[in-house]
Amino acid sequence: MGYGDALINGIKQCKTKYFCIFNADGSFNPSEINQMFKTLQSKKLDFIFASRYGANSGSDDDTVLTLVGNYIFTYIGKIFFKLNITDILYTFVIGKTEQAKKLNLYQKDFSFCVELPIKAKKMKMQLGNINSYERKRIGGKKKVNAFKDGFLILKHMIRLFFMKL
Repeated sequence: MGYGDALINGIKQCKTKYFCIFNADGSFNPSEINQMFKTLQSKKLDFIFASRYGANSGSDDDTVLTLVGNYIFTYIGKIFFKLNITDILYTFVIGKTEQAKKLNLYQKDFSFCVELPIKAKKMKMQLGNINSYERKRIGGKKKVNAFKDGFLILKHMIRLFFMKL
């Protein structure tokens, strides 16, 4: 039923202590998983998010439009939700499965990207991020429509701002 729906169903089926969202298009670098997991555990976090916008980070997949849009959405996340992550739309994530299941995630589209960190923050869970580099995808095509999905993401962020958890 969509990107978010696939991720939510994966989390619901997960029976391990931790889960990892890792896209099959080859854009995420599997060598970063170990450092993400170590950081999650050493800092006693509930979720760790990879970020394309820190030191020694980047993306071979960003366009000017997606780069600017991500900075805007990340800034909205910092101002209105006090999120301490630097890349709100990059869903390369490792987290505690039990905590993720408490979030009652429901966004079936790309709005899932903001729903996970915002709900986690509103529920006072511990979030962190680690620098990452998004590689050129080796499989599949980008399915995000910057304008349509950007509007849906903004609409959902407004809804989450007023939502009581």
